[in-house]
Amino acid sequence: MDELSEGDPRELVVQNALLKLRAVPGERVLAADSMVVWDGRPHGKPADAAEAESWLRELSGRWHEVMGGIALREHGEERTAVAVTRVRFRDLSEADIARYLDSGEWRDRAGGYAIQELGAMLVEEIEGDWFNVVGLPVPALLRLAPDLLQP
Repeated sequence: MDELSEGDPRELVVQNALLKLRAVPGERVLAADSMVVWDGRPHGKPADAAEAESWLRELSGRWHEVMGGIALREHGEERTAVAVTRVRFRDLSEADIARYLDSGEWRDRAGGYAIQELGAMLVEEIEGDWFNVVGLPVPALLRLAPDLLQP
């Protein structure tokens, strides 16, 4: 399945989550998509190490947004939500960038990093839902399906 990559990032993450949702049969299905946005441009997963390196350099010392779209199907009804979390990277040294690239953790990660792993060393500050940056906006999910908290 090809993900959408052009357009308004908030719409893209919802539409990509819906594409994933609709590709799976079942009564209760959850799908999610993440995108990292800076300079008004959405970024999915880097194609290669060179692109990941370029992105890390661009994000060094700067704020960006992580947008998470979720789609939930229950009882034949589809519902969606979007979460936005602001993240600021610290000023990254050449050694920081090289270490992170060497780890390979950037592969298959929106924006080229994973905050819950070694990528935590990249981050100086966060505003919003940490779980959204990891890949699943839990508070937004619980607003869509509050019964998930019931025994």
